[in-house]
Amino acid sequence: MSQTLISSPLQGFTDYKFRNAFNHFFGGIDTFYSPYIRLNGKLVIKNSYKKDILLENNTELEVIPQIITNDVEEFLFVAKYVRELGYKELNWNLGCPYPMVTKRGMGSGLIADPEKINSILHKIHNESDILVSMKMRMGYETPEEILDVLPILDTYPLKNIAIHARIGKQLYKGGTNLEAFQKCLDNSKHKMYYNGDITSVAAFKKLQERFTSIDHWMIGRGLIADPFLPSMIKNDTTEYPKNRFDIFNEFHDRIFTEYDAALSGPTPIKMKMLGFWEYFSKSFSNPQKTYKKIKKASNVKNYEIAVREIFKEAKNG
Repeated sequence: MSQTLISSPLQGFTDYKFRNAFNHFFGGIDTFYSPYIRLNGKLVIKNSYKKDILLENNTELEVIPQIITNDVEEFLFVAKYVRELGYKELNWNLGCPYPMVTKRGMGSGLIADPEKINSILHKIHNESDILVSMKMRMGYETPEEILDVLPILDTYPLKNIAIHARIGKQLYKGGTNLEAFQKCLDNSKHKMYYNGDITSVAAFKKLQERFTSIDHWMIGRGLIADPFLPSMIKNDTTEYPKNRFDIFNEFHDRIFTEYDAALSGPTPIKMKMLGFWEYFSKSFSNPQKTYKKIKKASNVKNYEIAVREIFKEAKNG
């Protein structure tokens, strides 16, 4: 059975600049989900969202746009917009765990309301020809919440359901709940994708052995922490390329240059790259020391010096 690897969307990280650079330097990902489009009550799509899913910005990638909403009019509006761009599918985010989203009854905060999910899906399938797929957690408070939703989802022609095997209030803390994920498999007729803690080839293989019916795997934070991971999984190897840190260095330089050009002023680029290094640092022999070095860089010049030192040490290590 061939395995399909999918990039799980991470808000603030996996936009088109990152996706294109990742695809160029590392490969291994078959499909990218774009970070979600959120309308905040107005039927207006922000320019940053528009830019992210423009076909001309994703020429070599297979991308699926994503929406986060609990409002059917917003859903229909975005569905119409992405259809006009040429997309056939829209992914609905019922997975985001962050309180500022869940407190408004969106993301994983919506899973406890099966009736609302049903009414939204009913109208979408009656009034739009968009193909709907789902990205979910197993609930917000408990992993049983999803079990009340799955029978409703079974009544719609969804493309698939991708499940992150945690509940929302965990955020990314604690382990995944594989028993609860198995219950989802046992209680749905839909195609299921697995998401959660694919951080190494060994971790992937364990999951593959446990869930033999799954052939679509979503990698989120693991893909940023170790960009070589998807291609290593695809090539069934634990060996990194000899020039691992040269490639990583070039990738870093490309995204840094592109974000620096797009962001105004030194603070936004510093915050942007600091976010990335929270994950990148895990690829280096001393993650804490690496991250601390980046954090201490007080300006762009010092940041560039710190990055050079980190990569030089890694290449010589």
